[in-house]
Amino acid sequence: MTKEDKIKSFDSGGVGQFNAGMYGLPFTPEECDTVIIPVPWEVTVSYGGGTAKGPEAVLKASYQVDLYDPFVKDAWKRGIALDEISEEIKNKSDKLRPLSEDYIDALAKGADEHNSELSKIAAQIKKECLWLNEKVKQRCLHFLNEGKTLGLLGGDHSTPLGMIQALSEKNESFGILQIDAHADLRDAYEGFEFSHASIMFNALKQKQVSKLVQVGIRDYCEDELNLIQNSQGRIQTFFDRDLQYQMFRGDSWERICNRIVSALPQNLYLSFDIDGLDPKLCPNTGTPVAGGLNTEQVLFLLEKIVRSGRRFLAFDLNEVAPGAEGDEWDANVAARLLYRIANLVAYSQKK
Repeated sequence: MTKEDKIKSFDSGGVGQFNAGMYGLPFTPEECDTVIIPVPWEVTVSYGGGTAKGPEAVLKASYQVDLYDPFVKDAWKRGIALDEISEEIKNKSDKLRPLSEDYIDALAKGADEHNSELSKIAAQIKKECLWLNEKVKQRCLHFLNEGKTLGLLGGDHSTPLGMIQALSEKNESFGILQIDAHADLRDAYEGFEFSHASIMFNALKQKQVSKLVQVGIRDYCEDELNLIQNSQGRIQTFFDRDLQYQMFRGDSWERICNRIVSALPQNLYLSFDIDGLDPKLCPNTGTPVAGGLNTEQVLFLLEKIVRSGRRFLAFDLNEVAPGAEGDEWDANVAARLLYRIANLVAYSQKK
C-alpha cells in the first residue's frame, strides 16, 4: 500500500493503534517527513533521575494525542516516526549511572575530585559521553542526508550535543533558541565535561553557533551570569523573572515574543528542556524549578517565529521523566508538545 493509499484509508480521528507508528500513524519511517531520534541517556543527572525512560514513555503517550493541528493543516499526513530506541545506549546509561551517583556523592561529602579513584570514574564517563555524542551525530547526519525533518527526544539535556555538531557540519551559521529553567552554561559541572548542566557551554564551542537566545531561565550561578554578560551579545537571555515582571507591569506576551523573535537569526535550532515549563506540567522532571512558562506561551512564541519567516533546522525535547507506575502526566504533556513542535519545525522548512 502506498502512502497515498494509507492517507485515504486512515481515520485521523479514530483510536490510536499501539501496533502502528508513533501517534498511531500508519506510515513507515521511510514514508515520514519527520524522524525523532530517541536518546535514553541520563548519566550525568545531578538530582532526580528517570529521563532515560522518557522516549519510551512519550511514545506510549503519543497514541492518546488527537492529530488535528490548529496551525498546520493536515499535519499528520506528513508523518512523524520514532527511530528505534537503542538498547545499547540505554544499557550504557544504566551501567554508568551508579558510577556517576557514587562520584557526585563523594564530592558532596568533600572528596577531592583529583584522587585516583574519582579521576578514573570521570575519565570513563567522559569516554562514554564522547561515544554517545559521536553516535548521535552520525545518526543525525544519516537522516539529514535523507532530507528528513529531524528531532531528538532525550534523555537528559546533554543528549543533543551530537545533533548540534551534525548541524554544524551541514550549516555555515545558525542560532540556538533554548527554552529552559537553567542556563546550562557551566564548565564541566561536578567534574563532568559533558554534563546536562554544560550543554550550552559545549554547544557554543561550535563556531557555527552564531547566537544563543535563552528564554525562561530562572536558575543559574554567578559564573553563568558573568558568561552571559561578557559574551558581547552572543548570548542573550530572557530571564523568567524579567518576563514575569514585564507582564505584571502591563506588558503583553505578544510584545515580549516580538522582542524575542527580533533577537533571533534566520536559521535556528530549538533546544527545549521541559523544565522550562511551570513544574505543575512536568513535576517528575530531573530538576524542577518554580515559575516558568505554560504550553500555549511556548507554542505562541514558536508560531511567531515561524510566521516571521525564520527556519528551524532541527529541534530537541529533553528531561521528560515518567513518574511512578501509572503516572503518565509528564509524558502526556511532552507527547502533545512534541507533535505541535515537530509540525511547526517542518512547516518552517516549507514542507
